[in-house]
Amino acid sequence: MQALSNQRTTLTTIASVAMFSRGLEPEFPEAVHRQLSTLRHPAREEGPHIRDLTALPWCSIDNDDSRDLDQLTVIEPLPKGAVRVMVAVADVDALVKPGTPIDDHARYNTTSVYTSARVFHMLPERLCTDLTSLNLDEDRLALVTEMSFSDDGILTGSSIFRARVRNKAQLAYDAVSAWIEGEADLPEAALGMAGMATQLRMQDELAQKLRVLRHAQGSLEFESFQPKALFEGDHITDIRLQQHNRGRQLIEEFMIATNGCTARFLSAQGRGALRRVVRSPERWQRIIEVAQGYGVTLPRQPDGKALETFLAHQHQVDPLRFPDLSLVIVKLMGSGEYLVEQAQATPVGHFGLAVQDYMHSTAPNRRFPDLITLRLIKAALAGTEPPYSHEELHELARHCTAQEDAARKVERQLRKSEAALLLHARVGQLFDALVTGSTDRGAWVRTFDPPVEGRLSGDLPDLDVGQVVRVRLVSTSVERGFIDFELAH
Repeated sequence: MQALSNQRTTLTTIASVAMFSRGLEPEFPEAVHRQLSTLRHPAREEGPHIRDLTALPWCSIDNDDSRDLDQLTVIEPLPKGAVRVMVAVADVDALVKPGTPIDDHARYNTTSVYTSARVFHMLPERLCTDLTSLNLDEDRLALVTEMSFSDDGILTGSSIFRARVRNKAQLAYDAVSAWIEGEADLPEAALGMAGMATQLRMQDELAQKLRVLRHAQGSLEFESFQPKALFEGDHITDIRLQQHNRGRQLIEEFMIATNGCTARFLSAQGRGALRRVVRSPERWQRIIEVAQGYGVTLPRQPDGKALETFLAHQHQVDPLRFPDLSLVIVKLMGSGEYLVEQAQATPVGHFGLAVQDYMHSTAPNRRFPDLITLRLIKAALAGTEPPYSHEELHELARHCTAQEDAARKVERQLRKSEAALLLHARVGQLFDALVTGSTDRGAWVRTFDPPVEGRLSGDLPDLDVGQVVRVRLVSTSVERGFIDFELAH
């Protein structure tokens, strides 16, 4: 392999090859650049159907380095402890029209691909990080979902309309979470907006109520292994796990609520929609067997509440090994998919979230299904024909499912290459690790610091999943994302 002096370039090249090999286009074609050169400013539209909500204290909460901002949130108190929440989603369709070169590329890839070295945006960067992004102190068109909740977090009403909004505070998950939990001061970005502290407290309180209600219905709580590579310039310096904290939970709950409202809105309008579903697990018997290994008996038929109780208990008693249990259960449940569901039909639902009505609607800068949903809702609001035929929606559902799966595999492959690149100069060093898998073909381990996964080679004794071992790094392959360890004696 070439000298690894520019590690970002090395990883970007690996990512581009991986995307191309899985049927994704890493670069924009020339027609996209030509169209982009004609777009001078954000979309502008006036009229009684566009409400001016720019005076409200909107804020965005996203990753520290996110520049493609899809949604804003705001909350206000109502009598008797009730609250009203509004979620504004970027009106990408106002600038990106169906059948144009930019739309064609987005329709082909269907999603942005996120790697630590480079983000391969679904839309050109000047769009998704500027002209169609809900950027700080900029007026933008948006689709707003307004939701009313009782004092105990029950949804009592919702409506959807178009509006003009203005982001007043661009915030990050970790900083917001640290402040909510009393570990840090209010983020500097929130200090400049009067009342933002109250906004965040109220939003967090509602999000936690929604979270409790979902889990009471059987929503599953997982803790996935999500390492993120850190760079200084073009050199990778560390890998750290992303924490699922209160800031992320806040946005997650509001987005789930919004997605439910958009799904029910289209159904009430008599319109077909592209829903995101996770079916009841066909491999439930295997999930029963996994639970039995922990001394727990699950019902014979799929039962989200029982599974959530088992997972919650294991998270509490053995947090160290919970990410590995989560991964096993996620694989046995099967991945999500997009389906076309007609109005009034019995919905398939989302088993993992314990909701019947669910779709992707809150990230149209990053996911094409959300842009499809945005267009379907705008057509319903305007009383015009749907922008996609029934047959076209079915084809898009299949295509989006396949491309999203390909993108996940690319991102997973790059996480392995990032880990191999970080460790390539540390061959021979010793690490403490956890056994995460053991079969006739070998064993796999996850080191604690840095948090990376690899294969355990050589003559091995009987090893139990969850056993802590001392290992020595034997070799790495950056291109293939392979890391090999041996037991240290």
